[in-house]
Amino acid sequence: MKEAQQALRHLWQELYGTDKTELLEGLFEEISLFNQQYHPPALSPEWYKDVVVYSLYVDLFNENFAGLRDKLPYLNELGVTCLWLLPILDSPMRDAGFDIRDYRRIRPELLPQDEAETAFPAFLKEAASFGIRVIFDIAINHTSETHHWFQEALKSPDNPYRDYYIWSEKPDQYLDARIIFQGIEESNWARAGDAWFFHRFFDFQPDLNYRNPRVLVEMCRHFLYWLSVGVDGFRADAIPYLWKEEGTDCENLPQTHLLVKFFRQVLDWARPHTLLLAEACQKPVEVVKYFGQGDECHAGYHFPLMPQLFKAIAAESALPVMHTLSEEITPPIPESSQWFTFLRCHDELSLELVYVSEEDRKYIHDHYCKQDQWNFRLGQGISARLSELMDRDPQKILLAYAMMLSLPGTPVIYYGDEFGKTNDQAYYHQQIKAVGKDDTRFLVRGRIDWQELEAALQKPDSLAAQVFPRVKTLINVRNLYPAFGRGRIEWLKATDASGNSANPVLAFIRKQTEADILCLFNLAANQITFRLEGAHFSSFEMIAGEEPVYQAQTNQWTLPGRSWQWIKIS
Repeated sequence: MKEAQQALRHLWQELYGTDKTELLEGLFEEISLFNQQYHPPALSPEWYKDVVVYSLYVDLFNENFAGLRDKLPYLNELGVTCLWLLPILDSPMRDAGFDIRDYRRIRPELLPQDEAETAFPAFLKEAASFGIRVIFDIAINHTSETHHWFQEALKSPDNPYRDYYIWSEKPDQYLDARIIFQGIEESNWARAGDAWFFHRFFDFQPDLNYRNPRVLVEMCRHFLYWLSVGVDGFRADAIPYLWKEEGTDCENLPQTHLLVKFFRQVLDWARPHTLLLAEACQKPVEVVKYFGQGDECHAGYHFPLMPQLFKAIAAESALPVMHTLSEEITPPIPESSQWFTFLRCHDELSLELVYVSEEDRKYIHDHYCKQDQWNFRLGQGISARLSELMDRDPQKILLAYAMMLSLPGTPVIYYGDEFGKTNDQAYYHQQIKAVGKDDTRFLVRGRIDWQELEAALQKPDSLAAQVFPRVKTLINVRNLYPAFGRGRIEWLKATDASGNSANPVLAFIRKQTEADILCLFNLAANQITFRLEGAHFSSFEMIAGEEPVYQAQTNQWTLPGRSWQWIKIS
């Protein structure tokens, strides 16, 4: 406790000097009382390395928490061991819940308020009985304009909540900050009365002002509240933008890292090993800074890997993946840290220039943006589900999954993608009317029709029947081998009969004490024969994928087009 207090005092000093230290001391008292009252058991160290994450909107997945609770057996059968609940907190829902109105209240349509105190903890306990951890989104960069703080701030420049946000008499500050929602928003400033407030995202999401220490303390209190309920971690939305500094692009500033260190210290003191997951849409060289020396976030999304997986399949070449995961692009991370990897998410297939080149952006966009409607942010992304991007081709979908599930990191499954859910036109148009913004990301959301799914799974030729059972097998096999979550990667060189590099072949070993796993992929549409240079095995056992043809005398492998193999070796 004394070490945590010392660390927090040091961080406070760097951020605020000696200003408002009574707030810090008050926070210390609250954390001590929290520990006395709740005695939360520490989570297992690095538990987030061994899970398979499933990301969902509660209402779109199955109406509400009662519906989600009913589907826990489905998720367990699929092999899911951690739920990432996309925004569940009270919100006017103009940005899918990322516009938070109340940080301590679950939206009543998901959980009636008269049940909230008992039903949500009961859900968490039942999920735990299936071996499923639960984390959820918390937007710490901004609130909804309907939040109590902002409504108070609108009343008067002298209102004590005015300084919870960033105001100016003219929209002439922080002009070097890029407009993130290009094509949707024209400025990072919006007018309210005689003044302007700053926002990095939609104009109904005012940014919080972390120069005011009260904002930092309030956010820590929100974390403590949800720890008292029993959640296992938090996804920190839009984390690179927390601190604003004139004359900078207002991204990845040193003070932002101090804030993250502060949050981490609070969580470690209150409940050790509570996951803090960074959503930082940046190059890996910037994202790794959010791990600090193991004293900031435990994990972060590897955003650049996602588009390169798609490029690799389109180009029938392993090079985009190997290059992205090389130390030239992806620096080493602390031993306790972890990348989170994914094929698709609740947003677009992002092609921001912070982590793809102009050449790659054009190549991926030209190849995968198959309808004008899918174009997001003027070419900066593609709004389409995995099945749509893969031409509703089961073999392509499964190839992508097999790659993602075997590469380093903790995999994230986006709800519905496990059975080939397609873009939802009806939901898209419904949401445009509801929020007044033409946000094509609504295409990749939409509800699951469980009766329709059950019927599809009974038809052998349906997309769902061809995808779901095989994805389920891959996930459950992966869960058996710690090497996938914790093992290091050893790249193998594949050559053709002439001794040239066989670029369509992605080959590597996931090495770990208990078992080494050889992973082979043929990204080409056609069959390929190749050798693995310098790789010899005394024995191997197929654990997933199509049986390869292997000639031991010549060390030659033959793989069908767009196929993969996971092989336990010694």
